[in-house]
Amino acid sequence: MLNIFTLANGRLFQEEIESLEELSKFQPIWVDLESPSPEEKRWVKQYYGLSIPEDAMDEDIEESARFYAEDNGEIHIRSDFLVADDDEPRAVRAAFILNLINPDLRSKGILFSIHEDDVPVFRLLRMRARRAPGLIEDAKDVLLKLFDADAEYSADTLEGIYDELEKVSKKVLSGRVTDAIAGEALGAIARHEDMSGRIRRNVMDTRRALSFLMRSKMLNAEQFDEARQILRDIDSLDSHTAFLFDKINFLMDATVGFININQNKIIKIFSVASVALLPPTLVASVYGMNLKFPELEFLGTWSYPYTVSLMIASAVVPMWYFYKRGWLS
Repeated sequence: MLNIFTLANGRLFQEEIESLEELSKFQPIWVDLESPSPEEKRWVKQYYGLSIPEDAMDEDIEESARFYAEDNGEIHIRSDFLVADDDEPRAVRAAFILNLINPDLRSKGILFSIHEDDVPVFRLLRMRARRAPGLIEDAKDVLLKLFDADAEYSADTLEGIYDELEKVSKKVLSGRVTDAIAGEALGAIARHEDMSGRIRRNVMDTRRALSFLMRSKMLNAEQFDEARQILRDIDSLDSHTAFLFDKINFLMDATVGFININQNKIIKIFSVASVALLPPTLVASVYGMNLKFPELEFLGTWSYPYTVSLMIASAVVPMWYFYKRGWLS
């Protein structure tokens, strides 16, 4: 899908391009290629003279491979954007090419973005730029606003994780944690830990991209201040993620502790049962010997009720003692 975005009256307007001829009708500041076809890439190359690198979507982590400037003045940035989907949370790689000095383009330049999946941050920026006049003035603003929206999206996701952890905390700390509740809590904690890790990785990647833009000296004073403010927001997110990791570890330890307590209760029942059954077993073993016992001969037909009653009494007395000591609770 090939979309272009133009500025009109301070607002960002979107146009979906379906042919090469349509490109000549607009002067965009942002060209977005979502899962582009080879034909759409050919249109961009033919009309704008832009060649999309074959390794644009590679998973390199080296800064020199993700942030660099070409000899022709193009700025290349590869950054990951969080998709906080409940079923499939993931990071979507987006490649940006910022063209500012091509003489065939206006002074505002053009930002080209290439990504395979739809990104919530991109939708958020499109919605804001349509409703808020003056939010974006050039291609560099588009890139900065995307990173700003990405930091805000990460912050909102962290707030959602905290709210969900509060629900888990109430269940775990209620003191009535069954194995089923503990299993659900562990599953939720694992999901939130995974999402928190993705958020930390995402904001770290955004910080690196912003630092590169600030070092490139391509931002004006206002944009430089905005980039610095976004970095401060990201720094505040680091403390929140650290707090969430501590809370997650505490809830994990507490849940595992309750599981151990439940297991110990079961083991205690078996231990008490085995101890309580030792005296009846002893009685049965003694009277099961092939010997003549005077008391049984004296009791005659009452010998069987006598031995059974003795076995029951030898089991009840230890159980009563354990109960009085509080070992059965």
